[in-house]
Amino acid sequence: MFQVKVCFFVLMNSIPYKAKQFLLVLVKLLIVGFAFYYLYAELSKKNLDDWQLVSTKFTFFSLVGIVFLSVLNWFFEILKWQNLVNSFYKISLKEAAFQSLGSLTASVFTPNRVGEYGAKMLYFPKSETKKIILLNFIGNSSQMATTTFFGVLGLFITGLFYDYFSYKIGLVIFLFFSIFSIFFMFRKKISIYGFSVEKLTQKIRTFPRNLLITTQQLSVIRFLIFSHQFYFLLLIFGVEITYSLALATIFSMYFLASIVPSIHLMDVAIKGSAAVVLFGKLGVNQWTIVSITTLMWLLNLVIPVLIGSLFVMKFKPKLEL
Repeated sequence: MFQVKVCFFVLMNSIPYKAKQFLLVLVKLLIVGFAFYYLYAELSKKNLDDWQLVSTKFTFFSLVGIVFLSVLNWFFEILKWQNLVNSFYKISLKEAAFQSLGSLTASVFTPNRVGEYGAKMLYFPKSETKKIILLNFIGNSSQMATTTFFGVLGLFITGLFYDYFSYKIGLVIFLFFSIFSIFFMFRKKISIYGFSVEKLTQKIRTFPRNLLITTQQLSVIRFLIFSHQFYFLLLIFGVEITYSLALATIFSMYFLASIVPSIHLMDVAIKGSAAVVLFGKLGVNQWTIVSITTLMWLLNLVIPVLIGSLFVMKFKPKLEL
Protein backbone atom coordinates (compact mmCIF):
# COMPACT_ATOMS: atom_id res chain seq x y z
CA MET A 1 0.00 0.00 0.00
CA PHE A 2 2.85 2.37 0.83
CA GLN A 3 4.56 1.57 -2.50
CA VAL A 4 1.31 2.25 -4.35
CA LYS A 5 1.09 5.72 -2.86
CA VAL A 6 4.75 6.47 -3.71
CA CYS A 7 4.15 5.38 -7.32
CA PHE A 8 1.08 7.60 -7.44
CA PHE A 9 3.09 10.63 -6.29
CA VAL A 10 5.95 9.91 -8.70
CA LEU A 11 3.51 9.53 -11.59
CA MET A 12 1.61 12.71 -10.72
CA ASN A 13 4.80 14.76 -10.38
CA SER A 14 6.36 13.51 -13.61
CA ILE A 15 3.61 14.57 -16.03
CA PRO A 16 2.55 18.05 -17.25
CA TYR A 17 0.08 20.05 -15.19
CA LYS A 18 -2.84 19.82 -17.66
CA ALA A 19 -2.34 16.07 -18.11
CA LYS A 20 -2.14 15.73 -14.33
CA GLN A 21 -5.48 17.49 -13.88
CA PHE A 22 -7.08 15.36 -16.59
CA LEU A 23 -5.75 12.16 -14.98
CA LEU A 24 -7.04 13.22 -11.55
CA VAL A 25 -10.52 13.96 -12.94
CA LEU A 26 -10.48 10.59 -14.74
CA VAL A 27 -9.60 8.74 -11.53
CA LYS A 28 -12.38 10.55 -9.67
CA LEU A 29 -14.90 9.70 -12.36
CA LEU A 30 -13.83 6.05 -12.35
CA ILE A 31 -14.23 5.78 -8.56
CA VAL A 32 -17.64 7.47 -8.59
CA GLY A 33 -18.68 5.53 -11.70
CA PHE A 34 -17.81 2.17 -10.17
CA ALA A 35 -19.62 3.11 -6.96
CA PHE A 36 -22.76 4.13 -8.83
CA TYR A 37 -22.64 1.01 -11.00
CA TYR A 38 -22.51 -1.29 -7.97
CA LEU A 39 -25.34 0.61 -6.29
CA TYR A 40 -27.46 0.45 -9.43
CA ALA A 41 -26.75 -3.27 -9.87
CA GLU A 42 -27.92 -3.99 -6.32
CA LEU A 43 -30.94 -1.70 -6.38
CA SER A 44 -32.13 -3.06 -9.74
CA LYS A 45 -32.58 -6.48 -8.10
CA LYS A 46 -35.29 -5.08 -5.82
CA ASN A 47 -38.92 -5.38 -6.92
CA LEU A 48 -40.81 -2.06 -7.16
CA ASP A 49 -43.90 -3.64 -5.58
CA ASP A 50 -41.81 -4.59 -2.54
CA TRP A 51 -40.74 -0.96 -2.05
CA GLN A 52 -44.37 0.18 -2.28
CA LEU A 53 -45.33 -2.32 0.43
CA VAL A 54 -42.45 -1.14 2.63
CA SER A 55 -43.49 2.51 2.26
CA THR A 56 -46.89 1.75 3.79
CA LYS A 57 -45.21 0.78 7.08
CA PHE A 58 -43.93 4.27 7.82
CA THR A 59 -45.43 7.42 9.23
CA PHE A 60 -43.69 10.76 8.77
CA PHE A 61 -42.32 10.73 12.33
CA SER A 62 -41.12 7.12 12.23
CA LEU A 63 -39.28 7.80 8.95
CA VAL A 64 -37.64 10.94 10.37
CA GLY A 65 -36.59 9.00 13.48
CA ILE A 66 -35.01 6.16 11.48
CA VAL A 67 -33.15 8.59 9.19
CA PHE A 68 -31.97 10.55 12.24
CA LEU A 69 -30.40 7.36 13.65
CA SER A 70 -28.47 6.94 10.38
CA VAL A 71 -27.19 10.50 10.70
CA LEU A 72 -26.12 9.76 14.28
CA ASN A 73 -24.45 6.53 13.15
CA TRP A 74 -22.21 8.34 10.67
CA PHE A 75 -21.73 11.35 12.95
CA PHE A 76 -20.06 9.13 15.55
CA GLU A 77 -17.96 7.38 12.89
CA ILE A 78 -16.77 10.78 11.63
CA LEU A 79 -16.16 11.93 15.21
CA LYS A 80 -14.11 8.79 15.84
CA TRP A 81 -11.89 9.51 12.83
CA GLN A 82 -11.46 13.15 13.88
CA ASN A 83 -10.52 12.02 17.39
CA LEU A 84 -7.86 9.65 16.01
CA VAL A 85 -6.33 12.10 13.53
CA ASN A 86 -6.28 14.94 16.06
CA SER A 87 -3.73 12.93 18.03
CA PHE A 88 -1.08 14.30 15.65
CA TYR A 89 -2.79 16.58 13.10
CA LYS A 90 -5.75 18.86 13.80
CA ILE A 91 -8.70 18.54 11.41
CA SER A 92 -12.21 19.95 11.64
CA LEU A 93 -15.37 17.87 11.80
CA LYS A 94 -16.07 18.93 8.20
CA GLU A 95 -12.67 17.64 7.05
CA ALA A 96 -13.21 14.39 8.97
CA ALA A 97 -16.59 13.97 7.23
CA PHE A 98 -14.97 14.69 3.85
CA GLN A 99 -12.31 12.03 4.47
CA SER A 100 -14.60 9.40 6.04
CA LEU A 101 -17.36 9.53 3.41
CA GLY A 102 -14.95 10.02 0.52
CA SER A 103 -12.91 6.97 1.54
CA LEU A 104 -16.15 4.99 2.01
CA THR A 105 -17.03 5.65 -1.64
CA ALA A 106 -13.55 4.60 -2.75
CA SER A 107 -13.68 1.40 -0.70
CA VAL A 108 -17.25 0.31 -1.36
CA PHE A 109 -16.28 -2.14 -4.14
CA THR A 110 -13.03 -3.39 -2.58
CA PRO A 111 -12.68 -6.54 -0.39
CA ASN A 112 -12.95 -5.91 3.36
CA ARG A 113 -12.79 -2.12 2.88
CA VAL A 114 -9.11 -2.30 1.89
CA GLY A 115 -9.63 0.72 -0.37
CA GLU A 116 -10.38 2.85 2.69
CA TYR A 117 -6.74 2.63 3.79
CA GLY A 118 -5.40 3.84 0.45
CA ALA A 119 -8.03 6.57 0.10
CA LYS A 120 -7.43 8.10 3.54
CA MET A 121 -3.68 8.07 2.98
CA LEU A 122 -4.08 10.42 0.01
CA TYR A 123 -5.57 13.15 2.21
CA PHE A 124 -2.24 13.52 4.04
CA PRO A 125 1.43 14.08 3.13
CA LYS A 126 3.47 10.98 2.30
CA SER A 127 5.43 11.36 5.55
CA GLU A 128 2.24 10.59 7.49
CA THR A 129 1.33 7.41 5.56
CA LYS A 130 2.21 4.92 8.31
CA LYS A 131 0.37 6.96 10.94
CA ILE A 132 -2.79 7.07 8.84
CA ILE A 133 -2.67 3.31 8.23
CA LEU A 134 -2.25 2.71 11.96
CA LEU A 135 -5.04 5.13 12.92
CA ASN A 136 -7.42 3.55 10.44
CA PHE A 137 -6.49 0.11 11.78
CA ILE A 138 -7.20 1.25 15.34
CA GLY A 139 -10.57 2.67 14.31
CA ASN A 140 -11.63 -0.47 12.45
CA SER A 141 -10.26 -2.78 15.16
CA SER A 142 -12.17 -0.95 17.90
CA GLN A 143 -15.38 -1.37 15.91
CA MET A 144 -14.65 -5.06 15.32
CA ALA A 145 -13.83 -5.57 19.01
CA THR A 146 -17.19 -4.00 19.90
CA THR A 147 -19.03 -6.20 17.40
CA THR A 148 -17.26 -9.29 18.74
CA PHE A 149 -18.01 -8.51 22.39
CA PHE A 150 -21.71 -7.85 21.87
CA GLY A 151 -21.93 -10.59 19.23
CA VAL A 152 -20.59 -13.33 21.51
CA LEU A 153 -22.87 -12.07 24.29
CA GLY A 154 -25.79 -12.18 21.88
CA LEU A 155 -24.94 -15.71 20.73
CA PHE A 156 -24.93 -16.98 24.31
CA ILE A 157 -28.31 -15.37 25.02
CA THR A 158 -29.94 -16.52 21.79
CA GLY A 159 -28.53 -20.00 22.34
CA LEU A 160 -30.66 -20.24 25.48
CA PHE A 161 -33.81 -19.47 23.47
CA TYR A 162 -33.07 -21.51 20.36
CA ASP A 163 -32.79 -24.80 22.28
CA TYR A 164 -31.56 -27.34 19.69
CA PHE A 165 -29.83 -24.55 17.77
CA SER A 166 -27.66 -23.62 20.76
CA TYR A 167 -24.97 -26.23 20.10
CA LYS A 168 -24.42 -24.78 16.61
CA ILE A 169 -23.98 -21.33 18.12
CA GLY A 170 -21.52 -22.77 20.63
CA LEU A 171 -19.59 -24.33 17.75
CA VAL A 172 -19.39 -20.97 15.97
CA ILE A 173 -18.01 -19.31 19.10
CA PHE A 174 -15.50 -22.13 19.60
CA LEU A 175 -14.27 -21.93 15.99
CA PHE A 176 -13.96 -18.13 16.14
CA PHE A 177 -11.82 -18.14 19.27
CA SER A 178 -9.76 -21.05 17.92
CA ILE A 179 -8.95 -19.03 14.80
CA PHE A 180 -8.23 -15.98 16.94
CA SER A 181 -5.85 -18.02 19.14
CA ILE A 182 -3.96 -19.33 16.10
CA PHE A 183 -3.82 -15.79 14.71
CA PHE A 184 -2.37 -14.54 18.01
CA MET A 185 0.24 -17.33 18.22
CA PHE A 186 1.57 -16.54 14.73
CA ARG A 187 1.27 -12.77 15.05
CA LYS A 188 4.96 -12.25 14.21
CA LYS A 189 4.51 -13.80 10.77
CA ILE A 190 1.16 -12.25 9.91
CA SER A 191 1.25 -8.76 8.41
CA ILE A 192 -1.49 -6.20 7.79
CA TYR A 193 -0.77 -3.49 5.21
CA GLY A 194 2.98 -3.89 5.67
CA PHE A 195 2.92 -4.09 9.48
CA SER A 196 3.31 -7.33 11.44
CA VAL A 197 0.49 -7.89 13.92
CA GLU A 198 3.03 -7.81 16.74
CA LYS A 199 4.36 -4.40 15.62
CA LEU A 200 0.84 -3.06 15.26
CA THR A 201 0.09 -4.20 18.81
CA GLN A 202 3.24 -2.53 20.10
CA LYS A 203 2.41 0.70 18.25
CA ILE A 204 -1.11 0.73 19.66
CA ARG A 205 0.27 0.32 23.19
CA THR A 206 2.28 3.54 22.74
CA PHE A 207 -0.87 5.53 21.97
CA PRO A 208 -2.33 7.73 24.72
CA ARG A 209 -4.71 5.67 26.83
CA ASN A 210 -7.42 8.34 26.78
CA LEU A 211 -7.36 8.32 22.95
CA LEU A 212 -7.91 4.56 22.80
CA ILE A 213 -10.66 4.72 25.44
CA THR A 214 -12.48 7.49 23.57
CA THR A 215 -12.20 5.56 20.30
CA GLN A 216 -13.65 2.45 21.93
CA GLN A 217 -16.46 4.44 23.54
CA LEU A 218 -17.41 5.98 20.19
CA SER A 219 -17.38 2.52 18.60
CA VAL A 220 -19.74 1.19 21.28
CA ILE A 221 -22.10 4.16 20.90
CA ARG A 222 -22.16 3.69 17.12
CA PHE A 223 -22.83 -0.05 17.43
CA LEU A 224 -25.71 0.52 19.83
CA ILE A 225 -27.19 3.18 17.53
CA PHE A 226 -27.48 1.01 14.42
CA SER A 227 -28.48 -2.03 16.50
CA HIS A 228 -31.39 -0.06 17.97
CA GLN A 229 -32.20 1.27 14.51
CA PHE A 230 -32.71 -2.35 13.42
CA TYR A 231 -34.83 -2.97 16.53
CA PHE A 232 -37.05 0.05 15.86
CA LEU A 233 -37.56 -1.16 12.29
CA LEU A 234 -38.74 -4.49 13.72
CA LEU A 235 -41.32 -2.57 15.77
CA ILE A 236 -42.39 -0.49 12.75
CA PHE A 237 -42.94 -3.69 10.77
CA GLY A 238 -45.09 -5.06 13.58
CA VAL A 239 -42.75 -7.82 14.79
CA GLU A 240 -43.73 -8.92 18.28
CA ILE A 241 -40.50 -9.72 20.11
CA THR A 242 -39.04 -8.87 23.51
CA TYR A 243 -36.42 -6.14 23.66
CA SER A 244 -33.69 -8.38 25.14
CA LEU A 245 -34.17 -11.22 22.66
CA ALA A 246 -34.37 -8.83 19.71
CA LEU A 247 -31.11 -7.09 20.63
CA ALA A 248 -29.35 -10.40 21.35
CA THR A 249 -30.36 -11.67 17.91
CA ILE A 250 -29.30 -8.40 16.23
CA PHE A 251 -25.92 -8.54 18.01
CA SER A 252 -25.47 -12.14 16.83
CA MET A 253 -26.39 -11.20 13.26
CA TYR A 254 -23.83 -8.38 13.05
CA PHE A 255 -21.11 -10.58 14.55
CA LEU A 256 -21.72 -13.50 12.18
CA ALA A 257 -21.88 -11.15 9.17
CA SER A 258 -18.67 -9.35 10.18
CA ILE A 259 -16.51 -12.50 10.16
CA VAL A 260 -17.40 -13.33 6.53
CA PRO A 261 -14.93 -11.73 4.04
CA SER A 262 -16.78 -9.65 1.45
CA ILE A 263 -16.91 -6.39 -0.42
CA HIS A 264 -18.77 -3.61 1.40
CA LEU A 265 -21.69 -3.60 -1.01
CA MET A 266 -22.44 -7.27 -0.34
CA ASP A 267 -23.18 -6.50 3.32
CA VAL A 268 -26.88 -6.44 2.54
CA ALA A 269 -26.79 -10.03 1.26
CA ILE A 270 -24.62 -11.35 4.11
CA LYS A 271 -26.47 -9.56 6.89
CA GLY A 272 -29.76 -10.44 5.24
CA SER A 273 -28.89 -14.15 5.14
CA ALA A 274 -27.73 -14.18 8.77
CA ALA A 275 -30.81 -12.23 9.86
CA VAL A 276 -33.22 -14.53 7.99
CA VAL A 277 -31.70 -17.60 9.67
CA LEU A 278 -31.59 -16.14 13.19
CA PHE A 279 -34.95 -14.37 13.18
CA GLY A 280 -36.50 -17.29 11.31
CA LYS A 281 -35.91 -19.37 14.44
CA LEU A 282 -38.13 -16.87 16.26
CA GLY A 283 -40.88 -17.17 13.68
CA VAL A 284 -40.33 -13.75 12.07
CA ASN A 285 -41.48 -13.48 8.46
CA GLN A 286 -38.63 -13.73 5.93
CA TRP A 287 -39.94 -10.86 3.78
CA THR A 288 -39.97 -8.58 6.82
CA ILE A 289 -36.32 -9.32 7.67
CA VAL A 290 -35.16 -8.90 4.06
CA SER A 291 -36.98 -5.55 3.87
CA ILE A 292 -35.40 -4.34 7.12
CA THR A 293 -31.85 -5.35 6.15
CA THR A 294 -32.32 -3.67 2.75
CA LEU A 295 -33.50 -0.46 4.42
CA MET A 296 -30.52 -0.55 6.78
CA TRP A 297 -28.25 -0.95 3.76
CA LEU A 298 -29.87 1.98 1.97
CA LEU A 299 -29.77 4.31 4.96
CA ASN A 300 -26.30 3.45 6.29
CA LEU A 301 -24.39 2.71 3.08
CA VAL A 302 -26.08 3.84 -0.13
CA ILE A 303 -26.90 7.39 1.00
CA PRO A 304 -23.44 7.95 2.61
CA VAL A 305 -21.79 6.65 -0.60
CA LEU A 306 -23.82 9.12 -2.68
CA ILE A 307 -22.72 11.96 -0.39
CA GLY A 308 -19.15 10.65 -0.44
CA SER A 309 -19.22 10.74 -4.25
CA LEU A 310 -19.55 14.52 -4.08
CA PHE A 311 -16.53 14.67 -1.76
CA VAL A 312 -14.51 12.46 -4.12
CA MET A 313 -15.14 14.89 -6.98
CA LYS A 314 -13.83 17.76 -4.82
CA PHE A 315 -10.78 15.78 -3.69
CA LYS A 316 -7.30 17.31 -4.11
CA PRO A 317 -4.44 14.95 -3.17
CA LYS A 318 -1.40 15.93 -1.12
CA LEU A 319 1.29 15.73 -3.80
CA GLU A 320 4.29 16.88 -1.77
CA LEU A 321 6.98 14.25 -1.22
